This record gives sequence, C-alpha cells and structure tokens, in this order.
Amino acid sequence: MLTALEVFTTVAVGLMVGVEFSVAFVMNRIFNALPQDAGQLARAHGGRILGALMPFWYTGSLVLSALWAIAGRDRPGTAPVITAAALLTVSVIMSLLLLVPINNRSKTWTPENRPTDWKEQMNRWDRYHYARVTVIIAAFTLLATALT
Repeated sequence: MLTALEVFTTVAVGLMVGVEFSVAFVMNRIFNALPQDAGQLARAHGGRILGALMPFWYTGSLVLSALWAIAGRDRPGTAPVITAAALLTVSVIMSLLLLVPINNRSKTWTPENRPTDWKEQMNRWDRYHYARVTVIIAAFTLLATALT
C-alpha cells in the first residue's frame, strides 16, 4: 500500500510540475505574443480555469506527501519526503499570499476594465510563479529520489 501511495504522490506532483512549468515557459509566452488584447483575455481565461483546479492539486499534493512521510516514518530515506512536504507547504503559502490575489483580480479583467498597470501586475505574477515552479520542481525531485 505504501508503494502505491509513493507512486501516486510522485505522479500527482510531477504532473502538477509539468502544468506549472508549461504555464511559465510555454503558455504565457504564447499569450504574450498574441495580437492586441487577445493575450490579456487568454491569461484571464487561463486564470479562471487553472484558478479553479490548482488549489485542489496543490493541497492534494501536500496532503499526499504528508501521508507518505507519516506512513513511511519508520523506513530509511524519509527525510527527502519530509523536505518535499515542507517545500509543498511553502508553495501553498506562496500561492495564497502572492499569486492568488493577483490571479483573483486578473481573471475578471477585460480590455474595458483592466487597470493601467495590468502588465506590471502580470509581470509580478510571472516572477512569483517562476519562484513557485522552482520550489515544486525541488519537491518533485526529492519525491522521485525517495521512491523505493
């Protein structure tokens, strides 16, 4: 049963990393290259879709990692899992304090109602997102190395 938890947790976190990496280094670059207001509208739509899904994914990944750490506490090599869970906790805190407030504003923007500093806010979100992607990649790497 523990092996199934280990694999499921690693796959769940790995998929989350893939989605967030894609947002950071593929999707946002595509959106930024779209003509006129299409990029801002695409970001708003993406914020609505992923903003509804990612809280469950981040929290679920954290819970799975914590369960793995608890279930495997008597086994050698639990330290990377505990560290990964701590990093996932950091990613959730970063999300709540830094990224979600910007996302909650930006997902309602249209070309008619967006603030004048909307590009600055998107650039700030991107910088925070790059840092969060780095954190979850580190967590995923630790989980992958902890697999038995």
